[in-house]
Amino acid sequence: MSGMRARQSMTFPAFQRAALRALAALTMLLATSVRSNFVFDDDPFQPVTQDETVAVGGVVTLTCSVKENDNSSLQWSNTAQQTLYFGEKRALRDNRIQLVKSTATELIITIADVQLSDDGEYTCSIFTMPVRTARATVTVLGVPGKPVITGFDDAVEEGGKVTLTCTSSGSKPPAKLHWYRDQEEIQGRPDVVESNPDEPTYTVTSELTLTVTRNDNNALIACAVDHPSIANGDKRTEQPLSVLFSPSVSIQPESDLPREGEKFFLQCVGNGNPEPTAFVWRRKDAELPPLAKVDGAFLRFESLNKSDNGVYECQADNGIGMGDIAHTLLVQEAGVNAADPTAMSTSSGVDHAVIGGVVAVIVFIMLCLLIVLGRYLIRHKGTYLTHEAKGSDDAPDADTAIINAEGGHSGVDDKKEYFI
Repeated sequence: MSGMRARQSMTFPAFQRAALRALAALTMLLATSVRSNFVFDDDPFQPVTQDETVAVGGVVTLTCSVKENDNSSLQWSNTAQQTLYFGEKRALRDNRIQLVKSTATELIITIADVQLSDDGEYTCSIFTMPVRTARATVTVLGVPGKPVITGFDDAVEEGGKVTLTCTSSGSKPPAKLHWYRDQEEIQGRPDVVESNPDEPTYTVTSELTLTVTRNDNNALIACAVDHPSIANGDKRTEQPLSVLFSPSVSIQPESDLPREGEKFFLQCVGNGNPEPTAFVWRRKDAELPPLAKVDGAFLRFESLNKSDNGVYECQADNGIGMGDIAHTLLVQEAGVNAADPTAMSTSSGVDHAVIGGVVAVIVFIMLCLLIVLGRYLIRHKGTYLTHEAKGSDDAPDADTAIINAEGGHSGVDDKKEYFI
């Protein structure tokens, strides 16, 4: 019994010493690992790395270097702490991983066809005493898919609203969506971001609501993806708009100087969506001329006449609405040169000159008549006053003056009478 107790007392201290040694080894390992996370600028054996960013499908280069080496080997390990290369020796059978350079102070490898699973921290180690390590973070960008625009199936009438939805999936980090009308950016609703199941990527959605006008017909509405993994504008989808609107109408004459006796037509042009197919011709305040024939959008005259002058109206209908326009037709005489655009204005100028000359002559004659009539009236008035005054100069009173005046007239007349 006493011997057994002695053996137990001697065994217990040996077990305790083994536990202490294991604890010391673990403490040293942790201390070494902690020291390896720091980069000491004055430590020539400390590895140096740098973080890298790469898009899915690209190639990433990992470089590890030290200033000095004591014949210890450099090693690259992946995110799962699997050794990729130990010096120049391949440790993991992955043909995507290739050695670029291996020296005593530098170890460079590449990973091709990078996948989202390659994202994480990679470790470079140098097996000195203690072991020194450095970490490089590889950020793998999920490339967003080409955006898809939905919500526009049929043409929209002018004044109506249309809501478009743009969706892009597969981005990491989440992409940003932008809307454009032709080349001008327009504001949509804020992006909605959703995580994709079973992978660290996102689906981004944006909506755009427009109140359309006829100016939006055939306009290109575009949705573009903004993401660091792609160049600006590489992922872009366009959707043309179709807007239904009533026609705006104009009348185009065959010639600016229609002449008597010639064939002639007026064309009714309607700009609408859809294009107008129904046309109605009218003559304002009168019936259409007998020789004028309606031919759809055309009003044709077999032989122009002065009686065709007037205001002609056209109405175009495209099923969405109607448009009206009027045109004044002035037929020129056959002698007017249609090739000379100044012929009508010259003829009109000559007519005005003739009328002006006639008016001037009439005014001149009237002035002359007024002058002659005035002089005649003034002269006869003077003669009356002179006769009235005869015999009144020497009369003592008014009665005597009247008698003298009457007697004077009779005396004069008596002197002119002779008897045989």
